[in-house]
Amino acid sequence: MTVHDTIHSFIIYIYALSLLFYFSDCIRRNASAKRMGTGLLVIVSMMQLLYLVFYTIHQGYVPIYSMYDFVFLFSFCIVLISLILSRAQRSEYIVFLLNVVSFSALVLSDFWLAPSENALLNWQTVHGMLVMHIALANLGFAALTVSAVFAIIYLFLHYRLKLKRWNDSMRRMPSLESLQSHMNKASLIGTPILGVSVILAVLSIVAEKRWLYLVDPKVLATFIALCIYVGYFVSKRYVDAPQQVMARWILIGYAFMIISFVSNAWSMFHSWTGE
Repeated sequence: MTVHDTIHSFIIYIYALSLLFYFSDCIRRNASAKRMGTGLLVIVSMMQLLYLVFYTIHQGYVPIYSMYDFVFLFSFCIVLISLILSRAQRSEYIVFLLNVVSFSALVLSDFWLAPSENALLNWQTVHGMLVMHIALANLGFAALTVSAVFAIIYLFLHYRLKLKRWNDSMRRMPSLESLQSHMNKASLIGTPILGVSVILAVLSIVAEKRWLYLVDPKVLATFIALCIYVGYFVSKRYVDAPQQVMARWILIGYAFMIISFVSNAWSMFHSWTGE
């Protein structure tokens, strides 16, 4: 594997992590996540420039003649434009969507447009995306499980307080404010991770042109869960809904996560049998 192929693989991984932080900032304003996403995007731009240099040295010409080269340069330009736009106020959604397009184009070009001598790069991309998808899906599921547990305790404690049924067990529980804070933080961690995992899964399906997989029960259940969690943060930001309603929203989203997990038995590509 050549140096520029190795650099290209790292570009994909770091770019995905950058999207993760930008997604986190989009669903709930988070200055530290935005800074981390921008920092990783700077690294991506530097590695893309380094890739162009090594590719030029290796091939003996500037990579501008093929569709594969065109898409890579397109992605490089989008990254630079995004870094400029990131300095502007209220540009988070624009920067995130631009980089989803750029990242998708970059990944899909490896499957559809990469030269035949880059077969190893193609395999590395597939393997890397699969590992990252599985790792992120596990982390997201774990974080959202924590959020669901806090939501259940919140609803239980709220119900007992409403009925004025106080006992020693309830004194050992955290306050409603503490439960609400932990519930929101766990959801804020899990939702972006789940979102990037879904993006990677969809890209792998599109790359392999297995369109029926897009209506696989597991894919649909996970996508619905993601929409519910994103809707949860949108509602928190723009609608002053009671916290017990928001806790139920979290549990509905988690119910679809459970459906997604259980649907492995009927999934076309997530069967635990390994078939």
